[in-house]
Amino acid sequence: MATTLLDGRQWVADGGLETDLLFNRGVDLPHFAAFPLIDDADGRTLLRSYFTEYATIAAAAGAGLVLETPTWRASPDWARTLGYDAAALDRVNQRSVELLRSLPAAGEVPRVLVSGAVGPRGDGYLAGGTDPDEAADYHSVQVGSFAEAGADLVHAMTITGPAEAIGIVQAARAAGLPVAVSFTVETDGRLPDGTPLGEAVSQVDAEAPPDWYGINCAHPTHVLPALDAGAWQDRIATLRPNASTLTHEELDVMEELDAGDLGLLVSSTEAVRERMPSIAVVGGCCGTDSRHVAALWGLPAPERA
Repeated sequence: MATTLLDGRQWVADGGLETDLLFNRGVDLPHFAAFPLIDDADGRTLLRSYFTEYATIAAAAGAGLVLETPTWRASPDWARTLGYDAAALDRVNQRSVELLRSLPAAGEVPRVLVSGAVGPRGDGYLAGGTDPDEAADYHSVQVGSFAEAGADLVHAMTITGPAEAIGIVQAARAAGLPVAVSFTVETDGRLPDGTPLGEAVSQVDAEAPPDWYGINCAHPTHVLPALDAGAWQDRIATLRPNASTLTHEELDVMEELDAGDLGLLVSSTEAVRERMPSIAVVGGCCGTDSRHVAALWGLPAPERA
């Protein structure tokens, strides 16, 4: 399926929003959820400042900019835990899109896409459910809010198994939105449920193909074992790696940030991109900030706003 929304361009995405807020900016994020910041004036100011750094990178690179809403946890189960009812959840998802629409571009950014970020129903490091229909029903709540707010696409990130990916694609198609699915992998290049990455892509493509796929929340050295030169690799258009080479299990219990080896991150990302030239969207995930993303684009770190 053609990735027409990406328009043959290269695109900058942001870094690890939640880890940047937690460890670099001292923001408390109960249940690793950033979306409550949307309901607070200071929180909105902080988010604008955060995303402006990536607009600066995109402008310097002459690349497009994918702005992912801070809503990875903004789905019904997580929202309920945080005290958000259905109306409040709809409000915060829609306002997330509106916030990014209002962000002034820094310099000349050729094009901006506002992406409604969807996370897994469960923990991003554990294998998810096995019922695509159940996943479609669950995620349709958040996807519907994005459609109502006018998001350009839905991006499901840190997805741990094919079934949930199929359900999210079905929900996005029902809402009339383009959709990308990014899987996460363990150190052996397999999904947390044990499925080889290429097999996961093929399974989802057979049932409900998204517009494109991505890989996130894994160091590039963990992605390399999955690459077998299969045709499925041409479907990967997004790469948002972790800074650290630690396993998901190790990262999950860390109380200090592992910002990783920047040189290794850059060189191993280049190695992945050499083997997957279809990658067009490059940002970061856990442990990364604008310094890491700028380095992945061969640029100096932007001044922190």
